[in-house]
Amino acid sequence: MSEGRNISVAETDTSDRDGGRSLPLDLLEQSCKRVGIVGMVGIGLWAYAILNAQLRPITGAVQEAGIAGAWPMPGNLVAGVGLLASIALLVAARQLHHKPVALSNIGLGFLVLCAFLIGILNQWRPLIMPGNVSWICIIILVYPAIAPNTVWKTFVVSVIAASMDPVALGLTLQRVGQIDATLAEAVQSFLPNYICAALAVVPAQIIAKLGRQASKAKELGSYKLGEVLGQGGMGEVHLATHRMLARPAAIKLIRSEVLGASSSQAAHVIVERFRREAQAAAALRSPHTIELYDFGISEDGTFYYVMELLDGLDLETLVERYGPVPAERAAHFLRQACLSLGEAHSRGMIHRDVKPSNLHATRLGLAVDFLKILDFGLVKNVGPQPDSTLTAPQVAPGTPTYMAPEIALGEKPDQRADVYSLGCVAYWLLTGQLVFDGKNPAEVMSRHVRDDPVPPSKRTELEIPPELDELVLSCLAKDREMRPANGQELWNRLEALTLADDWTQDRARRWWDTNFPARSYGEVSEEGVLQRASLSVDRNT
Repeated sequence: MSEGRNISVAETDTSDRDGGRSLPLDLLEQSCKRVGIVGMVGIGLWAYAILNAQLRPITGAVQEAGIAGAWPMPGNLVAGVGLLASIALLVAARQLHHKPVALSNIGLGFLVLCAFLIGILNQWRPLIMPGNVSWICIIILVYPAIAPNTVWKTFVVSVIAASMDPVALGLTLQRVGQIDATLAEAVQSFLPNYICAALAVVPAQIIAKLGRQASKAKELGSYKLGEVLGQGGMGEVHLATHRMLARPAAIKLIRSEVLGASSSQAAHVIVERFRREAQAAAALRSPHTIELYDFGISEDGTFYYVMELLDGLDLETLVERYGPVPAERAAHFLRQACLSLGEAHSRGMIHRDVKPSNLHATRLGLAVDFLKILDFGLVKNVGPQPDSTLTAPQVAPGTPTYMAPEIALGEKPDQRADVYSLGCVAYWLLTGQLVFDGKNPAEVMSRHVRDDPVPPSKRTELEIPPELDELVLSCLAKDREMRPANGQELWNRLEALTLADDWTQDRARRWWDTNFPARSYGEVSEEGVLQRASLSVDRNT
């Protein structure tokens, strides 16, 4: 798995909670697929323009004004630019399919560029004829129907495109000095462009509204899908509600088209990891493990499972935003993590991806600073009947910055690998820094294997009790025999610590009321997430 943090709601949300200024994810994805179609159409039309210009002298159909008056120069040059731009758009559509917002913006830029090129051709030798309709009108009306975008973007870009005829005429006036037309005739000639720009909003509004209605109407099992909370390479997480209980939940899913686009081996790995994650979460009863409500396959082949919706933030975001936490609060989080991992370890499971972004501090009823462990997608059973490996040869599973030395070396791990990772999490909580960093994942893994960590107390101004300092270093021991054996043993040692000032619920509640006020389940915080979930399971292969 890559070192990068998981994908947050703030980065990916494309729902209609902003009053219609963004598109539903499904509609945005379909629009981006059609951007490639626009590129192919552009290639055909500009290539036809070049070919037609070569045949024009043969047929004798040569005019001295309008578009025909721009050939052969600068007509050939303008059409060549249009042809290259169309090819570039087609390539971008294939390369940026995973970045739908960026690709849709590129498509709009292509629309403006084509309008400018057509304007140059129209006005090279001006023929002002009020009532004539420019080709710019056609592309303004057709583009939003092929590749829909938000109403606001469609209107702004359409007005800009409509203005390319006047802009090109202004450039011509700089070149030739004057034209044989009045201002009123010019305005009347360009008026259809702006009428079409206003009309382009109508299909954009209709398509966006239908897309949002369709998105809201989708259901999986007994749950009705709502807005998108996050998106990754292999799937997405939706806000959802149970149709009968009205209980809020989060649905994590992998769509059938993603599996169809993968090789058979890759698809098997994706599905098997998805299944293992669901089964592992369902088998564990600790309140500190993310709770699973349902699991299944929809009629269209979508794999999904339904989990509890968390109101809070992960420990990576918490430290990044608010800085290192006091020793007593770090111990409070670690004890809860040990209860979840301890149960998993007692059942012969290894999480293998313990890291701050997979540990979520949340509200649960009246409790605050309640910890949940997420993402059991890399869980491995090392009991009497161990799992077959789902890791590609010579690829270590997990995140390099939190990876135990034995995993980095390709050795068979046991529960102490999770203890090492949890020691890295403790280091992050106490210091706000990684145990080891490097220029690339290989260097980071190498340092975990060979370098001795600096004690946490030496890398922070906060006070860290010596016994907690020593316990963190014991978790980070290179020799796994020197670490606590499992989550339960680490919990016992944390309980034995005598901290000067325990982290009480009153202190925790004051922190939450000040920094992270309670909010409704349907509201996504500025800080980033109602729930962070690891989606890009393809990064683990």
